[in-house]
Amino acid sequence: MKTLNRFIISDWFRTLQDNICTSLEKCDGKGIFEEEIWQRPGGGGGRTRVIQNANIIEKGGVNFSEVHGILPDKISSALNVHGHDFFASGVSIVMHPFSPFVPIIHMNVRYFELSSGEKWFGGGIDLTPICVDPKQAKEFHITLKTVCDKHNPHYYAEFKKWADEYFFIKHRNETRGIGGIFFDRLGETENISLSDRFHFVQDVGNLFAPFYTHIMQTNKDIAYGKKEKQYQLLRRGRYVEFNLVYDKGTKFGLDTDGRTESILMSMPPEASWKYNHKPQKNSKEAESLAFLKQGIDWVNM
Repeated sequence: MKTLNRFIISDWFRTLQDNICTSLEKCDGKGIFEEEIWQRPGGGGGRTRVIQNANIIEKGGVNFSEVHGILPDKISSALNVHGHDFFASGVSIVMHPFSPFVPIIHMNVRYFELSSGEKWFGGGIDLTPICVDPKQAKEFHITLKTVCDKHNPHYYAEFKKWADEYFFIKHRNETRGIGGIFFDRLGETENISLSDRFHFVQDVGNLFAPFYTHIMQTNKDIAYGKKEKQYQLLRRGRYVEFNLVYDKGTKFGLDTDGRTESILMSMPPEASWKYNHKPQKNSKEAESLAFLKQGIDWVNM
């Protein structure tokens, strides 16, 4: 067996991007990803793949990057490390469907190492339904727990809590969606090897396509009208607020001189902001909003 290194990890991320794009195109039935190859001035680059105005997906991106060079001061301060060269690689995904009943989904899996010898994995996956379906939310979290439990009985509870805290729009006092899992700086420990961490990240990456294409097919034909579409645009506005104010991946990409168009592909094609919007009491919108809070035990709901 080959010794795990950055090249093996990065090659696997490339393959993951290929497999996910193929699965999404097949499920959508119309859309084809357009690819752009980009180079980072300080070292490295990536493959941006965007799908737009497809059958089910209005706009989405599946991006691969592999960047390296001198660690920028902003990142050094954020990571509490200084004066090191870095290498980072990963895949980042955001899908914005046409239908308000097909949830927005995000996933990121990544690897980071420093010339000091520090190495770790990070990432996460979360679901942002416009109209929350508790049964599908439960299914999503059971899927995540099954993958987590395969590797460590503590992963799901720890990473689910981390996601609840991370994907929280503080100035709105609401979560971005129904959460998922989030993890960072998973390095080698006395009992867990870097290869073990990698296998976990691989399983997280591999769950994306089968789960999301299932949701796409299940929900794509649910009827909706102008009211549901207007609410979708308002909730997309919340998504934009989180990504531009709180998301660390967005900040990392911009602070390391990544390709701006690739970084901001996570933005929806359309969004809206209505002053002091409050959903009507007992409406579907009000019911969904009540689920946007931390600490819900979806698995045992």
